[in-house]
Amino acid sequence: MRLAGFRTTGWLFILTVISFVSFRPYNDEFIQRLVEQFRLYSSQHPTEKVYIHIDRDAYLIGETVWLKGYIFDGKTHEADTLSNVLYVDLVDLKARRVRLRMQLRATNSYAPGQLLLPDSLPSGSYQLRGYTNFMRNYPDAFFFTKTVTILRADEPGTALRNPTIIPKPDVQFLPEGGQLVNGLTSRVAFKVVNSAGHGLAVKGFVLDAKKDTVIGFKTTHLGMGYFMVKPEPNQVYTAFVPLADGTLASYPMPPAQEQGVVMQVENLTNKDNVLVYLMNNKTVIDSSATLTLVAQARGHIIQAAKVPLSRKTAMIRLPRAAFPEGVAQLTVFDEAHKPVCERLVFINKNEQLNVAVVADKAVYKNREQVNLTITTQNADGKPVPANLSLAAVDAKLAPEADSNGATIRSHLLLSSDLTGTIEQPDIYFNPANRDRWLQLDLLLLTQGWRRFAWTDVLAGTVPPNQYPIERGLSLTGRVVRPNQKDIGGKVKLTFIIAKKDSTRDVLAGDTDESGKFMAYGLDFTDTTTVLIQGLKGSANRNLVITLDQLLKPTVTLIQVPYNPMEFRADELAEFIRRTKEYQEIERQIKRNGEVLLQAVTVKAKKAEERDSRVIYGTPDATIKFDQMNTAGRLTILDVIQGRIAGVQVTGNGFNARVQIRGAANFNGPVEPLFVLDGMPMDLQAIMGISVQDVDRVDVLKGASAAIYGSRASGGVISILTKRGKVDYDLSKEVVPGTLLAKLPGYAPVRAFYAPRYDVKKPEHIRPDYRTTLFWSPMIQTDAEGKATVSFFASDAKTDLRIRVEGATFAGMPGVGKHNVRVE
Repeated sequence: MRLAGFRTTGWLFILTVISFVSFRPYNDEFIQRLVEQFRLYSSQHPTEKVYIHIDRDAYLIGETVWLKGYIFDGKTHEADTLSNVLYVDLVDLKARRVRLRMQLRATNSYAPGQLLLPDSLPSGSYQLRGYTNFMRNYPDAFFFTKTVTILRADEPGTALRNPTIIPKPDVQFLPEGGQLVNGLTSRVAFKVVNSAGHGLAVKGFVLDAKKDTVIGFKTTHLGMGYFMVKPEPNQVYTAFVPLADGTLASYPMPPAQEQGVVMQVENLTNKDNVLVYLMNNKTVIDSSATLTLVAQARGHIIQAAKVPLSRKTAMIRLPRAAFPEGVAQLTVFDEAHKPVCERLVFINKNEQLNVAVVADKAVYKNREQVNLTITTQNADGKPVPANLSLAAVDAKLAPEADSNGATIRSHLLLSSDLTGTIEQPDIYFNPANRDRWLQLDLLLLTQGWRRFAWTDVLAGTVPPNQYPIERGLSLTGRVVRPNQKDIGGKVKLTFIIAKKDSTRDVLAGDTDESGKFMAYGLDFTDTTTVLIQGLKGSANRNLVITLDQLLKPTVTLIQVPYNPMEFRADELAEFIRRTKEYQEIERQIKRNGEVLLQAVTVKAKKAEERDSRVIYGTPDATIKFDQMNTAGRLTILDVIQGRIAGVQVTGNGFNARVQIRGAANFNGPVEPLFVLDGMPMDLQAIMGISVQDVDRVDVLKGASAAIYGSRASGGVISILTKRGKVDYDLSKEVVPGTLLAKLPGYAPVRAFYAPRYDVKKPEHIRPDYRTTLFWSPMIQTDAEGKATVSFFASDAKTDLRIRVEGATFAGMPGVGKHNVRVE
């Protein structure tokens, strides 16, 4: 029988509920409230997803990790252009601390870069972690993570150590929907892993309290499987798994409830619909009581339906066409509107990008040019433009950690919506795996997921976002008293950012009432000196300034992920020998270059450095601030009062006003434009600058001020501070109320060096046994879905493994792989 449904904008559809007996239409007041609350939550809590493609999985100390970050909108999977800063951490899994951290500039959601591995790093397993500032509003389980292996040439045995495997595996039993109910048949999924996180193949059985066998079970895929069970009242069930030493390990089964709801989902047999079966044994007190099924994906409620509680079995059809591709969440609410069952399903719509990589030859000679044609098409074979990254590596020197390891398609469509480590995630997207949809359904019966709690959404208790979207770099922190107590009101702050190119940015602003400050949208590259000065009241600098960017990022690891790298002894020795040899050649080249440079004598006049704060020529008047004219003066206007012809200052102290003679219009006198170290400021901000910090004041009148446009119709008063000068040493600042720090800006992006052997050069005489032969992070296929790239083979007789990853602007991910032979 067709029920009345609640329709809203987006993907919400009217559903058909089929049961054994017909029933009356339901009241949809709860669904309306749930949809509105969830829409409000989703609008206030958008999501982002990050993926990082790296050239390989194992490195030697001193090598460079070549990488490219992708940022996606979590709801649409479109290239997300909101966050312009991507954070990349290298986490030491053993020490549980961040060893390296950098910030990459994301342009149009793409962030290429590189990570140099310094000699100070210990060898072992590391976690590469990627996220945006806004993603910190959610658990870090939703950050992108990838395990990489870092080796030292003097510790060749480190990577061969296997983790200690405890005899008793970890076994979890997970009833479908979340609960067992007496008298109702349920599907129970289970997962068996060793202490290193690898799935184990086991067989076992379940006994009841009388030691009678209830059912046998065995794993079918990566330590996962399921069995059917119908719990009986007053029974306790225990599972047993035989161990390698012949003993039996016991595991208690989840206890069954006396009354409740059971959900079973059929997501494999029907190509048009997901079938949801609901069964309950609850006592019906109110004939109008209902169960509510809600399906949501990517922050949208897709479908919703109600089933009368009096109908003990019902089947609901969920049209696949209504869902986006990827993970969807099905939740059942009981008659009290509490979530009681939950299940994840994967909706396959074949909306992935087909990436083909074709070489012009199957076999190449040493140092011969390799030409590749890359083609990107949709499932229908139509060309689609896409942005891609490509790595070509020596397969012998860079063994693949896992041929079914994480890719952009497995992460975007699967891993980014789940918590916990997924073993061989790309196996579920490999067309050669005929059982992939059955295996993926089994995975979603056992894998955790929790981006929000329904009870919080309905109650409206979800906390506000603490971390904003970053359009540029940020400086955030707080000003307090030396005793760490609240400052008691706003504090005037001046920021001076001294960049490596000798330019300086000066900002000014106020904290909020609690002393917190936030400066957003900054732009600087590499390590930069930042000076922050606070002023409270007339000249009160009894302040302590803290900066959030100086705090080390925290690391939360519930369980240390397993290290997937397994080297054969000969492969490891060859990798270390070749890589160490090539590093030494590069060091020698660098030393030779330094020696040559020392022998060069350059004769030329030193160019006078131009003050980047000044865009005008010679000012009409200038006052140099010194101890004589600033003595006893409180503000900048106090110092210039009476010292510049045509500049009239009225009042005194913080109530003073200034006007340049002749600056007036029909509405009366026009105030001059105030400029602090090249940045326009209002008079109130200027009055907070200490006279001891000023180097000089320039005054521009009439035509001289025209360079600043119409806003300078009243003339210009340009304040140039001592700290803003190019040659001023900020490190000498030790006065109270200031903070001096060196902060990393955007990491500089280096071009990957790949020798071209079609043109002879002296340096080509050195042997070439590079592990990564080519890295190209920004490949864009054209309207025909095509792009070409080329590079040269090395001196090794080996196989080259080529992998391409990327996505369309609309968020359709794809992976392409190809191997060629070098003889």
